Amino acid sequence: MCPGSVSASDSGSVSVSNSDSVSDSVSVSDSDCGSDSGAARQPPIAPCTPRRTAVACSRAAMRSFDRFPACLHAPHVALGYSLLASLAACGADCPRPRAAPTPSAVCETAAPSPQPTPPTPPDAAATAPAPDTRTVVLEGTPEVPPELLARLDRYLETRSAVAQSLTEDGRHLLVLTRFANTAQVHEVRAPLGARRQLTFLDDPVVAAAYVPRQSQALVFQTDVGGDENYQIHRLDRQTGESVRLTDGRSRNAAFAFSDDGSRLFFSSNARNGRDMDIWESDGRDPASARLLLETRGQWSPLEVSRDGRFLLLQEWISIRDVRLHVLDLQTRVLERISPETPVASWRRAAFSPDGRTLYAISDVEGEWVELYETSVASPASGPRRFRPLSRDVPWNVEHLAVAPDGRTVAFVTNEDGWSVLRLLDTRSRRHRVVRELPRGVVLSLQFARGAPVLALTLSTASSTADAYVYDLRTRRIARWTESEMGGLDPTRFVEPVLVRFTSFDGRSIPALYYRPPGTGPFPVLVDIHGGPEAQSRPLFHPLAQYFVRERATAVLVPNVRGSDGYGKSYLALDDGRLREDAVRDIGALLDWIGRQSELDAARVAVMGGSYGGYMVLASLVHHGERLAAGIDVVGIANFVTFLEATAEYRRDLRRVEYGDERDPEMRAFLTAISPVTRASEIRRPLFVAHGTNDPRVPLAEAEQIAAAVRANGHEVWTMVARNEGHGFRRKDNRDLFTSLAVLFLERHLRLPR
Repeated sequence: MCPGSVSASDSGSVSVSNSDSVSDSVSVSDSDCGSDSGAARQPPIAPCTPRRTAVACSRAAMRSFDRFPACLHAPHVALGYSLLASLAACGADCPRPRAAPTPSAVCETAAPSPQPTPPTPPDAAATAPAPDTRTVVLEGTPEVPPELLARLDRYLETRSAVAQSLTEDGRHLLVLTRFANTAQVHEVRAPLGARRQLTFLDDPVVAAAYVPRQSQALVFQTDVGGDENYQIHRLDRQTGESVRLTDGRSRNAAFAFSDDGSRLFFSSNARNGRDMDIWESDGRDPASARLLLETRGQWSPLEVSRDGRFLLLQEWISIRDVRLHVLDLQTRVLERISPETPVASWRRAAFSPDGRTLYAISDVEGEWVELYETSVASPASGPRRFRPLSRDVPWNVEHLAVAPDGRTVAFVTNEDGWSVLRLLDTRSRRHRVVRELPRGVVLSLQFARGAPVLALTLSTASSTADAYVYDLRTRRIARWTESEMGGLDPTRFVEPVLVRFTSFDGRSIPALYYRPPGTGPFPVLVDIHGGPEAQSRPLFHPLAQYFVRERATAVLVPNVRGSDGYGKSYLALDDGRLREDAVRDIGALLDWIGRQSELDAARVAVMGGSYGGYMVLASLVHHGERLAAGIDVVGIANFVTFLEATAEYRRDLRRVEYGDERDPEMRAFLTAISPVTRASEIRRPLFVAHGTNDPRVPLAEAEQIAAAVRANGHEVWTMVARNEGHGFRRKDNRDLFTSLAVLFLERHLRLPR
């Protein structure tokens, strides 16, 4: 299993979705497998109390910004992509008016009122700066009016549940959902049964699984403050005690158990902080962990064969070059299973129960990611043969699971953004569509180890992500969680329609269009996904629904060139020196907006996270005269400094996508296209939000673009959360970011109060 945002890109999923949907986080997925800022001396700030609400705290903290009139938002698999929602915070102190803040928490502020400082010791040469205890630092932001918070309130209260693991018999299910500030592990024991919370941590849990053959134990992963240095823990459900199985410092990503639960395999960069080696432990005692396979680059364990003989491994070079290997755990012989040529992306794979057959999905023979089967045993002569199993479906296959009896392979096809669940009969090699599933996006898929039941996570445009279980015996699907919708009426939600516009080179570019009821003309919010190898999907986006329903604002979510889901040629159209062609796609979208009678081309704003943040900045450079404002969340401002400072374990992956800054010619090109180089051309209002602990796009990217634009005399709002990383995973942070983003957009799109 892999944590939700451990993949290979720069945005990933930003799933910046304000519902705690999909991953209760606003994990701006850069599609990557994975800074610190000092601050001037600040006096202490009065703590929040139940009587001192978020609005009151905001007023006290932001008095110096009263020049702004009171008035009024915005991630893996993509932000799910609606950035419309994700980041932000007040710390654990100033959530929102109705919340009862923790008394010891501190409100965020940009310029607090002067407070007396302690006397300087006689022998001190200068006064030592007082520690800055703010969790969130705001600059240039006005206070959020209570009427906006009241209007936005219910959209902030949606939540989701993501299926993680079934017990052997399929009767119990682990899910990740949020009841307080972060997503935690819960157990559900029946369809629509109670969600029993099992973990109670300050930081969110990103993955969890039952230990095979040990129903009273589970493992889960979490990090600290969004640093993505995931640690694996074992929880005894009877005693409630947990033990950390990893070292507490390194990044420990994907993990897989042997069928009897006695061996745990995981990837870790503990050896040198860069290479993701394969480690093994007994899954009980931290001291049992040992290095199994020393690697170079990004490696992950996918699964162990049922007989415990083989370990299936995946090696990431780039999204277009992903390789499969099998390690013989008895002989320690490593064999590459995927062919060396042609270069291809082998995205997922799984053993048959008898360990003789391997099912895998890849684009090895064409444009689309297809389902294949091959023998695990090495061929007696000649190259290994891969038999295609889904060639009749000209769309990407994106999920894969094998039933415990080996007779069924479940897989999902991504058809213009919508998911279609299919079941393959491994004897006849024919597949059928599961039509009982609501139309939406499947986010996870796994069988129970000992029963023909399939757990999945599904989100639709009108319902947040929830867990479902499909029984192959009865052909019935049951909804196991029904997450709260904040009191909103889902029948009033707007379903997006798929539109296409023609770009500068005649290429057709797809986009999801959320259109308000009425005749317009409607202002427009363009939400650009990250990755760049990601895809905007028709998931539930509460903030998109807010703007469409409450503010008569259209939302357009494009999949510009370089997006996944439209064939590998389309995926490569923005590589290297083609980078700004994707920005030209946004110009073509603005042309399309101008031709729609119901849209107001004079009132268009852009927002995006991670790579989408770069796209926002670049759009403001190249198309600024046609835009009203932009919101950049954890975005890249300078490709050179980004590549030099992104976490070492992911640096080479990003060089494959963007170019190698160590090459003088490429460095000059990357410098030339970096938004910070042309910051003087950004003249529209800009809101920049970031997490201090971001290992993907370091905080310095936000700092340099904000400083450059501000120095040119233009309006810039900034928000920095010190307890977050690549996106905002804490509810209080997301709520603050969302309210500020809504205020920013409503003001600059000139929406009525």
